[in-house]
Amino acid sequence: MKRAISQGLIVTLAATASLAAHAETLRLSHFWPSASAVHKEIFEVWADSVEEASQGELDVQIFPSGTLSKPDHAYQGAVDGISDIAASLQGYTSGRFPLSEIVQLPGISSSATQGSCILQTMFDEGLIDSEYEDVKVLFLFTTGPAYLHTRSTEIQSPSDLAGLRIRRPSDVAGEMLSSLGADPIGMPAPDIYTSLQRGVMDGLSFPWEAMRVFGINELVDYHLEVPYYSGAVMAVMNRDAFEALSDEARAVIDQHSGMAWSQVAGEVYHRLDAVGRDEALEQGDTIHTVEDPLSDPAWAGPLEEGTERYLTRLEERGLDNAREVHERALSLRDECGE
Repeated sequence: MKRAISQGLIVTLAATASLAAHAETLRLSHFWPSASAVHKEIFEVWADSVEEASQGELDVQIFPSGTLSKPDHAYQGAVDGISDIAASLQGYTSGRFPLSEIVQLPGISSSATQGSCILQTMFDEGLIDSEYEDVKVLFLFTTGPAYLHTRSTEIQSPSDLAGLRIRRPSDVAGEMLSSLGADPIGMPAPDIYTSLQRGVMDGLSFPWEAMRVFGINELVDYHLEVPYYSGAVMAVMNRDAFEALSDEARAVIDQHSGMAWSQVAGEVYHRLDAVGRDEALEQGDTIHTVEDPLSDPAWAGPLEEGTERYLTRLEERGLDNAREVHERALSLRDECGE
């Protein structure tokens, strides 16, 4: 009996060693700091789950903080094979995901969980899948609503934004800021802290989650909760890297894709938004809230104008289904809840 157990143990150890020796390494690139909850609660959890489900056949190595590919090159980095998997905001690749970015428009979503459901559903229904033909989409999700945060200017109405240099994360947000009279400035999230500290800009548009993750709360005193856009986020994989995997490993990746993981990410963001807001309150910041900007006499006009300008611009580019996508996004609000 003892001999049989010993032989069984040897076989098990040999099999484990063989799996480890032949483990396929997948490099995952993203720009969030390694200490952030986004890194730990979304990407590390995903990587650990993939490794466990593959029984050692897959080894996911994560490169946070833009160490493997910068935020604005993350998607192309996955296409070119610099990384096997990349996560970034669609807005960092200007003009490449115009239909996906419709989910960011005012009135589409009121939370990260709702926005994530809407964006993933539009992909699953084939409304925006043509924008991702170069990669395998793992899952799509959104941040919570982004608000306006400023260092020394208290904003309560659109006129208060006139001439202010405000960081914009995407074309959609830029349209909104321009319609509100601000001067939009584009830059990746990791550069915001230094730029704000040096006075390169007067404020920014960011979800509460990101205000805490990137340490921006400590640099600003005023916040205006006017939900004029949400950030669209993607986790995508190099097609050749996916096809090179065994049938079993591809099945594991498929099991870790789609709506289930979209909602995992959305729920993490939803919780972190509350934490970021509480931090601002604890440090004594001033927070103003516009409950329903699309019904507010001061805010409705500029926000609707920004939406119309964006949709018209897409139609001018030949995207004749832009309004169809917008209407479907609006209709999904009830289906996806708040």
